[in-house]
Amino acid sequence: GAVASRMVGQRVIHWFERLIQAIPLVETVYSAAKKLVDVLRQKDGGHSQRVVLVDFPSPGLKAVGFVMRVFTDARTGEELAAVYVPTAPNPTSGYLQVVPLARLTPTEMKGDEAMTMILSGGAVTPDHISIAPRELPLAAAK
Repeated sequence: GAVASRMVGQRVIHWFERLIQAIPLVETVYSAAKKLVDVLRQKDGGHSQRVVLVDFPSPGLKAVGFVMRVFTDARTGEELAAVYVPTAPNPTSGYLQVVPLARLTPTEMKGDEAMTMILSGGAVTPDHISIAPRELPLAAAK
């Protein structure tokens, strides 16, 4: 039964994706959202902390963000992070910010905890969250 339901489910998903691909603008949005969700579902792969707090929408206010990539500023040599800040309750829309590593606040949250917090609009949060700054161990995430 489980194998049959899994096969039927996969066929339904495949059929749905083929239908979406036939609609040009919808396919573009769907494929981008699907890629984003796939990236957010990936395990950290040994990288340091990926869930951070970032000043957004203004200094002093914090939003949950996902470090997608760490890189070096071509002119200054400063370490920067590409941080995706999803909107609640729809994490497939959000903001991409390029932020100096020193301005990020690391968290102890796992990706699934952060996504649950975002999807619930903050109604479900981890028991312990701090917005106090501390050293960010992201340099190894390059």
